[in-house]
Amino acid sequence: MEGTIKLDGCGYEVTTSSHLCVSVINSYYHQVLSYGRERCVILEAVVHDNYCVLANTLVAHFLYSSDSSKAASYLHTAKSHLEHATLYEKLVFDVISYLMSGDRDDEVSVELHSKLLKEFPRDLVSLKRAQILCFYMGRPDLSLSLVNKVLPQNEGENYIYGMLAFPLLELGKMKDAEKAAKRGFEINKKDGWSQHALCHVLQYECRFREAVKFMEECASSWNSSSSFMLTHNWWHVALCFLEGNAPMQRVLDVYDNYIWKELEKPDAAVPEVYLNAVALLLRLCVRDELNFLGDRLKMLADRLADQANWYLEWHLDVLTVWALAKTGQISKAEDLLKGLKDRLSRMNKKKQQIMQKGMMLAEALYAYERGNYKHGLELLGPDFDASECKVIGASDEQVDVFNEVWYIMLLNSGDVTKAIEVIEKRIKKRDGTAFLWLLLERGYKLAKRPEEAGIANEKAKVLESAYF
Repeated sequence: MEGTIKLDGCGYEVTTSSHLCVSVINSYYHQVLSYGRERCVILEAVVHDNYCVLANTLVAHFLYSSDSSKAASYLHTAKSHLEHATLYEKLVFDVISYLMSGDRDDEVSVELHSKLLKEFPRDLVSLKRAQILCFYMGRPDLSLSLVNKVLPQNEGENYIYGMLAFPLLELGKMKDAEKAAKRGFEINKKDGWSQHALCHVLQYECRFREAVKFMEECASSWNSSSSFMLTHNWWHVALCFLEGNAPMQRVLDVYDNYIWKELEKPDAAVPEVYLNAVALLLRLCVRDELNFLGDRLKMLADRLADQANWYLEWHLDVLTVWALAKTGQISKAEDLLKGLKDRLSRMNKKKQQIMQKGMMLAEALYAYERGNYKHGLELLGPDFDASECKVIGASDEQVDVFNEVWYIMLLNSGDVTKAIEVIEKRIKKRDGTAFLWLLLERGYKLAKRPEEAGIANEKAKVLESAYF
């Protein structure tokens, strides 16, 4: 049925007979851009107009990860009404239809988004969708290029500066990232993505006390945030406590009250909570803080042993392998590794080459936890750099723990010269964490360099007393 033309919140034409349908679409836009937990609101759009191409297309994309067959039916409905759709709706349909195709090429998908944004640069939801694609490709350069192309048409707009800040910080442009994040925060104090980006910058620069103070002041605005945004922002707070040498109880309080407790909510996105939980516990274990954990790791690993939580996110799978091995569930860890290898073998060659890094990390973490450091080092190679593994769906801050695992395996295997070399290189970039200085001290001791070990120890002591 041919409807009338109405404008959505971006000012773009939508063919629909229902004002309520457009209103719901606008609410969905807000939920996506604010990382809200009510993105399911889009399901109401097709109730108000089940012929609307844009509504059906957005519903299809929303359902794609949880119910692919139902998603396909909505996409089919959208396709059957394309003749009445506007150009904007047709281009959105094209990008989402390709995104949902079985053997898509992510670079092609980004290019389709780029063409859409060239015609409709105020569509920040499509920009966000494209940036997420870039994130899983490990391509912050592409992400930055996309946001820069539409920035002139969105000067002063809500959410755009957080979207600018994140690829900047992933490219190491911290001053520019800080400036962008602050601009986003000035426009909207509740913009969780701008808050998150600013915390990233402060954390990288080892301004831990400042980061914690800022995030704790923002925390009340996270109550309506998605499980990911809520628990991930608190994950950053916990890491600042950990790296800033706060009492361990402060780290665990964050884990208990703001990450694990999220699972009590009926609408919690469980895998997203597990990801932040296991990522934090790995950091604690790498730092030999296992005695503080009580039964937390076992409780989490028992949940992760449920195969319903496997193969949803490469990052979560990699960390799950470690958690299962750490808690003695060796057969489960090996089952997951076999499953990942099987999935890798069924990818096309291009995708295999990209995701091989994820497989390598999973196997290396398993070897690390089993004490097979030589094999773990062979898997990672002599020039390992965790920043090249962001294709698992992780930021620089999230993958940095894999660098720490590498340093420890080098030290434990007796490759002291290499360990000192790479730890010194890391400290030149980020010298404000006591943990790195303590690892360097250990390396110097093993290399029989007592004077340098003493200097590293003194530096660690100063940092340990500097923040909290």
